[in-house]
Amino acid sequence: MVKKPTPDASRRSEKSRRAIYEAALALVAENGYPRTTIEGIAARAGVGKQTIYRWWTSKADVLLDAFLDLAEQGARQSGEKLGGAAEAQGSIPDTGDLAADLKAVLRATVDGLLDPRFEAPSRALAAEGLVNEQLSRELVARLLEPQLQLYVHRLRSAQESGAVRPEIDPRIALELFVSPVAQRWLQHTGPLTYAYTDTLVDYALYGLVPR
Repeated sequence: MVKKPTPDASRRSEKSRRAIYEAALALVAENGYPRTTIEGIAARAGVGKQTIYRWWTSKADVLLDAFLDLAEQGARQSGEKLGGAAEAQGSIPDTGDLAADLKAVLRATVDGLLDPRFEAPSRALAAEGLVNEQLSRELVARLLEPQLQLYVHRLRSAQESGAVRPEIDPRIALELFVSPVAQRWLQHTGPLTYAYTDTLVDYALYGLVPR
């Protein structure tokens, strides 16, 4: 008698987890955050509610983990575009040319923001974050701040090499690049293009007034 292989519980759990992530992101994109429910996620994923509650305590936790997983996938893809070293270190590349490095990472950011897999759920969560302070704080702490720290590290490296003035506060300086991109994406104030982000870098690094 041939003995059947023992089911791999870890593979089954990972398959369920991925199905839950995909269901949560799809539903929040289609219905918005308030109308997305644990019951709906479970039904869409083909799992029982108890499976979701085994891993998460609320829909906010499910959606945050799903979104972070999606962001990690995007970061890996961006790392591949920026180069293996940057991907391995989880950092902005440091080629010695600050302008070129910032332009490269902002171009990758444009690709991520305009990716349909990312755009719809991220807009839904951003909209909910305007009225749900706890969700907003979680998004900032778990997703946004770690990304901003990559800019801090790159700008500090530029200070050490003399490419940026030593008195500059990197945490404020990075907003010259990041905030305009976020505003244009959130409010549709203009097209989000490589030309736009390249120009942001030039304006921020070299200023507006003649010298």
